[in-house]
Amino acid sequence: MNALLKAKSAYAAAKAPTRTARNTEYEILARITHRMIVANGKGSDGFKDLVAAVSDNRKLWTLFTSDLAKDGNKLPDELKQRLFHLARFTREHSSKVLARKASVQPLVEINTAIMRGLRSGAS
Repeated sequence: MNALLKAKSAYAAAKAPTRTARNTEYEILARITHRMIVANGKGSDGFKDLVAAVSDNRKLWTLFTSDLAKDGNKLPDELKQRLFHLARFTREHSSKVLARKASVQPLVEINTAIMRGLRSGAS
């Protein structure tokens, strides 16, 4: 390996973007949302995958509410209350989706709205 290649590889890591909690939340939401969309698109053949994706989504929202309830959470109280409400709706609606009594679309729409907020820097 010559000196130029060594220099490029040494500085390549410095060019990697810094991962923030907001970016991580966005990526996880995006992956789960994509999984729900793909599984739903398969119809009854994708129900097993839909169950896994909806369950993971529910777990993620449980983590969100846990974080919201912490004393150190700096989000405004009004926003916290809205997010708690969305988390409750997500939990209840997930049960309906898993019982095949409701569409997954509202869960996708909620996640998409949260992702927009994370990307715009809203807090």
